[in-house]
Amino acid sequence: MRAHPAVKQHELVEPEQFSFKDDGVFPNSTLPLLIYREALTTDEQDRASLLERRLAENDWTNSWRNGVYSFAHYHSTSHEVLGVYSGAATLRLGGDHGKNVEVHSGDVIVIPAGLAHQNIGASADFAVVGAYPEGRQWDLLRGRPSERPRADHNIAALPIPGNDPIYGANGPLLHIWRAAAVGSAGQ
Repeated sequence: MRAHPAVKQHELVEPEQFSFKDDGVFPNSTLPLLIYREALTTDEQDRASLLERRLAENDWTNSWRNGVYSFAHYHSTSHEVLGVYSGAATLRLGGDHGKNVEVHSGDVIVIPAGLAHQNIGASADFAVVGAYPEGRQWDLLRGRPSERPRADHNIAALPIPGNDPIYGANGPLLHIWRAAAVGSAGQ
């Protein structure tokens, strides 16, 4: 995929990978959460619009701008991408017994369906663009017992996206998630 002219071209950024198993409260995922560090750098003033265009080029749409909820939550009807266009935050991933991870402007986080995430502290200017593969509609679940097994069924039925949100059809997400899906099917 060709970079937008306002985006400084980088070599392909290999994402950090974080895996979280079902903890009895949150289903989490057999697919790893991916963080692309400094995936988008630009001098353009309207970084959010630039990020929205890049995601849309790769069919991650139904976008919004805001922060990340301060309560643990997950989505069962879609995977989600969060592109940080301003500030920094500490996100708790995987629920209460998960991992705290710092994210900064330019980072892109791909969250598989079922994986708990929440903002546990952020700079005053922290903001993200969120989007979903193929513009899927998303739900908001909080780890309540009544949510399952329907949430588990929804998650299991989701396909792996056809494009990496940043790098398109040949991006790392496809290779990593397909390998994880094959590995979990053999267990």
